[in-house]
Amino acid sequence: PSADDLAEEMEDVDFEDEGADEPDAEAWDSEDEEGLEDGMEAQDDSEVTFSLHSASVFCVSLDPKTNTLAVTGGEDDKAFVWRVSDGELLFECSGHKDSVTCAGFSHDSVFVATGDMSGLIKVWRVDAKEEVWSFEVGDLEWMEWHPQAHVLLAGTADGNAWMWKIPSGDCKTFQGPACPATCGRILPDGKRAVVGYEDGTMRIWDLKQGTSLHVLKGQDGHQDPLTCVASNQDGSLIMTGSVDCHAKLINSATGKVVCVFKMETVAPKAPISEGEEAESNSVESLGFCNVMPLAAVGYLDGTLAIYDLSTQSLRHKCQHESGIVQLLWEESSAVVYTCSLDGAVRLWDARSGKMISEYRGHSAEILDFAVNKDASIVVTTSGDHQAKVFCVQRPDR
Repeated sequence: PSADDLAEEMEDVDFEDEGADEPDAEAWDSEDEEGLEDGMEAQDDSEVTFSLHSASVFCVSLDPKTNTLAVTGGEDDKAFVWRVSDGELLFECSGHKDSVTCAGFSHDSVFVATGDMSGLIKVWRVDAKEEVWSFEVGDLEWMEWHPQAHVLLAGTADGNAWMWKIPSGDCKTFQGPACPATCGRILPDGKRAVVGYEDGTMRIWDLKQGTSLHVLKGQDGHQDPLTCVASNQDGSLIMTGSVDCHAKLINSATGKVVCVFKMETVAPKAPISEGEEAESNSVESLGFCNVMPLAAVGYLDGTLAIYDLSTQSLRHKCQHESGIVQLLWEESSAVVYTCSLDGAVRLWDARSGKMISEYRGHSAEILDFAVNKDASIVVTTSGDHQAKVFCVQRPDR
């Protein structure tokens, strides 16, 4: 199917407009086709390709217990649970009527949850391959499992965060401001959750009481919508990222901002004719290192910033050619992974700021990825309708 898709895409491109009288117009045509077929297609470092999706694949998660299963969701309104070792389909999570943008396994890999944009959330029992629960909320922004219990938390466009016990369905809601709850994370203690909103505010919720413990707004909050939130391993520190290009470090016990990381060079490096690109930067992803006091922030302009938490200063800037979609730290080392709009996965040594390696195989942007526990494989999803498994374990590490 990929060749046909490619052919269709090529048909959509109107080469006539390029002006046949230009001497290099013809050369450009053939180069472009070669580039697509040889350049991006030719280099495929992946071990396994999962190609049952018929549109962009938006999300992927690995089962936490064994890391042998992946769940992917896509623009084709479908979600699949499949084996990482050979791409073999285990079962389809059927019944969604909108793009599946959220998918994940419970902490013990017993359940898998899939959520679509319209707000239909379904939970499946993995061993029985059957649906055990479903619920419909407003437009879904994000969804995540509790780290120790069969409890699901989700944020919706109306500003609410929802929490359910699975499979009983007991429900609690946490009412935010009247704007989308754009990102959220349950803290490692399992008792609190941090939720970011479109109006730039952030709340830390007490999950048992249903009350908000801390609210960051105004000067303490962000000036633009929050895009991502993370916590360190013991949950003492929270980091929030926003469209305003700031990342804030927050003490979760006091709710106070410890420091603000600002990207100094938001100005474009080269003069831009239309001026439209200069504006579009934002924090897209962030995370804490488990083994050193480091945090990583990935920006839409392709900058990966490594910050030293002990000195609250910028340690390294690693530049990508195109925007960073997501970043993840290895569980037990100072290695950070990035995936970007150019379709590559890169591994960076956060101590030196040097790139360790890069993996290619997608012919479009990578939209999501997951790393297994021992950091031997990466599973990616892309706008090219595929999910891929890359082996990244090297003898030197």
